[in-house]
Amino acid sequence: MSATIALMGECMIEMHGRPGQSVHQTFGGDSFNTAAYLARLAGSSLKVEYVTALGTDSFSQAMRERFAREGVGTDNVRTLESRLPGLYFIETDEAGERRFHYWRSEAAARFMFDGEEGEQLLQSLAHCDTLYLSGISLAILTGEGRERLLAGLPALRERGVRVVFDNNYRPRLWPDVDDARQAHEALLAQVDLAIVTFEDDQALFGFETPEALFDFYHEQGVSEIVIKRGAESCLIEHEGRRHEVAGERVDKVVDTTAAGDSFSAGYLACRLTGGDVEQAARWGHRLAGTVIGHRGAIIDAQYMPDMP
Repeated sequence: MSATIALMGECMIEMHGRPGQSVHQTFGGDSFNTAAYLARLAGSSLKVEYVTALGTDSFSQAMRERFAREGVGTDNVRTLESRLPGLYFIETDEAGERRFHYWRSEAAARFMFDGEEGEQLLQSLAHCDTLYLSGISLAILTGEGRERLLAGLPALRERGVRVVFDNNYRPRLWPDVDDARQAHEALLAQVDLAIVTFEDDQALFGFETPEALFDFYHEQGVSEIVIKRGAESCLIEHEGRRHEVAGERVDKVVDTTAAGDSFSAGYLACRLTGGDVEQAARWGHRLAGTVIGHRGAIIDAQYMPDMP
């Protein structure tokens, strides 16, 4: 029987182009990007599910259909009749520079753990082997939903659910840095595997070196820590050993969207199907290097790379 991983977060309506001109519409979001790539890489050896809330509108229905086409399960998608998905617009100028505009303050995903049905959704995740969430997943929840999630994680872990966290700290989603830091620290006490971008935690916690980050995460009880450093090598600490794995050369960078999300997917796909940490890092580097060579967060399946 395949192991199950549930990825929690917000998938949004994505539109890109130029205001006043024709635009292209698709779907995207950090945790969904990771889920889609994870499902592609793991195939039948891993059951991938998505945890979120959507409405009853046509965009929500199209989003569900996109999940299914990517092999991502929808059993944990809550339906809220009075809500719509969030939306973001990527504005690209003549030089190719991008600017993001977001409409998400009342998005359905924010309310996924609110109320009695939210409690039921959280408890239903006990059937999973692994639960993945990011700093964005944590930030977009209402106060009630975040409190319920943090209070419920210990019970899930007692039932054998392993928690994976990708920091993805976005200051604009938090009232202030203290609020974000407090929420992250509360979550880290329940995390087994952390896949973090060094610059994000540098901004949030003020770490000056990777060693300071490793020390802090170990103090929180995280047993496997992966530090992503862009084009540089990634650093890993696991079972008392330090590993450094160099990235692959990329001849032409077209679009860095989802570079970190795809690395996380590659790393997790390898680890959850029996690979060691160094092989997992090579998978992460290979996929991320491929993704940034194409436009868009989720590349066409025909361009998926073979793994080392």
